[in-house]
Amino acid sequence: YDTVKEALVDNADFFNDRGSVPAVKMIFKDYGVIFSNGERWKTMRRFSLTTLRNFGMGKRSIEERIKEESQYLLEEFRKKKGSPCDPNYLLTLAVSNMICSIVFGERFDYADKKFLGLLETFKELFNLVNSTAGQLLNNFPNVFRHLPGPHQKIFQNFAKIKSFILEKVKEHEKTLDKDCPRDFLDCFLIKIEEVTKLHEEIDRVVGRDRIPNMDDKLKMPYTQAVIHEVQRFCDIAPFNVPHMTTKDTLFRGYSIPKGTNVYFLLCTVHRDPTQFATPYKFNPNHFLDDNGKFKKNDANMPFSAGKRMCPGDGVARMEMFIFLTTILQNFTLSCNMEIFDADLAPKLSGFLNTPIQYELSFIPR
Repeated sequence: YDTVKEALVDNADFFNDRGSVPAVKMIFKDYGVIFSNGERWKTMRRFSLTTLRNFGMGKRSIEERIKEESQYLLEEFRKKKGSPCDPNYLLTLAVSNMICSIVFGERFDYADKKFLGLLETFKELFNLVNSTAGQLLNNFPNVFRHLPGPHQKIFQNFAKIKSFILEKVKEHEKTLDKDCPRDFLDCFLIKIEEVTKLHEEIDRVVGRDRIPNMDDKLKMPYTQAVIHEVQRFCDIAPFNVPHMTTKDTLFRGYSIPKGTNVYFLLCTVHRDPTQFATPYKFNPNHFLDDNGKFKKNDANMPFSAGKRMCPGDGVARMEMFIFLTTILQNFTLSCNMEIFDADLAPKLSGFLNTPIQYELSFIPR
């Protein structure tokens, strides 16, 4: 215990990478939560843990699913009427159904042929990887990958599993509601779209051979929407700079004497559910119409409003557009700080919100 704990816990940074398993590497190509490394692994792990927490890992929502599945399991045991049976088979069905429930948003009947076929494919795949042929493939991958033999069925079985998952992906894409993810797969599809859509729009409008300019802005509705949503969601100046009444004023039934400091809480405007469909969620669709065109929303007022709004509004918006598009034209951003998983609250909050300290990796495209 002491030795393993010292390595994996006390010196985790030195033993953190996933070792190479040639057969697995040929299949997953260094992708996925389990077999990836570096920033790719950190990003995938962070996303997976956050998504699982949002769907109730460690909370009652997951507990209720498990309790429900346990009743189906009990019913199968009751059907045996006390006769000897292999519990491993039924327990595998129950556990696999829980995974399907979280990932695909559905459970399968224990007699479902497609479900049973999938589990049989997994079982055969694990047996093949652990077989003599599988071990030979792992030890001599460059040779055995091209030789006939039972180990070739490892790749055939993985292709079947991949086909099943891609079928579920296509089903989810047809019914995806970005504002109401049903399961892990929905969250993954939404995340992919958020990350890639900016890059795609920049590549399509600007390309990779010139610097973005303000003439590009009107052709880039999604980029505009993201910038506006960042300003709304981050709420940089929640309390605004105070105003003062210039004379005795009656406002909405309140008598306000001349010379009174008035604080307009912009944070309440930016979280107003009558103005924003999902006020507590980062959602660029707040600034897009049904046709995907940029839609201005007067309730987004990061620079305040009226005659005393920030005079640097135009310059700031120009900076944000050119800086963001230029950076994303050249880099993919990756956050390597797990602090964002726990709390997005600012470090300090007053007239201005001061963000927590963070780090980003700028990965050349």
